[in-house]
Formats: sequence, structure tokens, C-alpha cells
Amino acid sequence: MSDWWDEYKVSVPEGRSGDWAIERFTIGEKDAEFANFRSIFSGGCTHFHAGTYTRLISKASPHCSPLMSDTVDEILDHLSVINEAHGQVLINGLGLGMVLQAVLRKPEVEHVTVIEHSPDIIALVEPHYRKMFGDRFTVILADAYTWEPPKGQRYDVVWHDIWGDFSTDLLPQMAKLHRKYGRRCNWQGSWKREYLLYMKRRERREE
Repeated sequence: MSDWWDEYKVSVPEGRSGDWAIERFTIGEKDAEFANFRSIFSGGCTHFHAGTYTRLISKASPHCSPLMSDTVDEILDHLSVINEAHGQVLINGLGLGMVLQAVLRKPEVEHVTVIEHSPDIIALVEPHYRKMFGDRFTVILADAYTWEPPKGQRYDVVWHDIWGDFSTDLLPQMAKLHRKYGRRCNWQGSWKREYLLYMKRRERREE
């Protein structure tokens, strides 16, 4: 019997390009229980489940830190854009292509444009989805902060997910992107933005 999140997991092959690598990893039952207990005890909101998953990691970063994975916690972080996706979609950040895959499976999505600044990530990930979805998406090597959409182009949905760490310090960067694309779309969101805004308000109350 499969779990609901299995439909969102990726099948991108393992590999390495430059400082980036894609690899499978396994979370055991005991590890998942301990991680969930630790999260609850520390006031967190993560959800760990045993199973085999895929992650994108930077070999250049300390401890080979993962940029993203297709764990349940990550999937939950992206359900808002998956549910909203229709028509013309813009995604800033390719990652494992988990969001790309999920939105392209929706018949109401016409085309997806992905902005990704790393040629190595593109080399690892794009060919897999090209075989699956053909020309229904375009990947552009560019920086989300400086890239400009074609004149007159408007998107139904825009999603920003270009950060590997997790801190309220990211909020100004998110605000910058929301200002930049605000007049170009009908709906937009950023990875964990609502939670970070909540954390920022709590920090201010505690000052």
C-alpha cells in the first residue's frame, strides 16, 4: 500500500556534476521516530517518515549539506504552489524538479518556465524531465534576481525556491522577489515564507 506522498517523490537518477550530486538515502523507523520527537520537543513542525528518498547535495558545502529532498516535510512545504498551479507557471529554482514534476502532471498547466543559476543542477536534472514532459517546460540558466521575463509576459503562478538554508534573514530576499514579480503574476509564493513571517513576529515580541 502506497502513501499519499509517494506520488510526489522523484525518480531523477543518481549522479554528480561539478560540486553537485543527486543521491538516494534511507530514513529508518527509529531514526524517523527520534527526529519527530526532537522536532516536537524543540517546538518545530517537521514530519519524518521512514522510507527511501532522493536529495540534491552540494559537495562544496560543509558536511555536504542538502539543498533539497523529496521527503514528506519538503513535499508539505510545496503543496501550496502545486495546488495553485495552472496556466503559465514560473518556478525560480529547479532543485530536484519535484515541483516541476508535480505541476506538469496537472492538465490545467500549459507551460512551466524554470529559472536556475547552476549549470550543474540543470545538467543533472533537466534531461530526466525532458524525457517525461517534452517541450511543456523551459529551463533558463539565469539569476532569479536579475532575469527579466519577456516583454508582456504574465504568469498565473510564480514560485520562489532558491534558498538552501532556513532563517528569518531570508525574508528581505523573498520580499525583493515578490516585489519584482508582483505585477507579473496572479499568485506567487516562496518556500516557507509564511512560517518565517510567523517566526519574525515571535522574535519581535520576545525582544
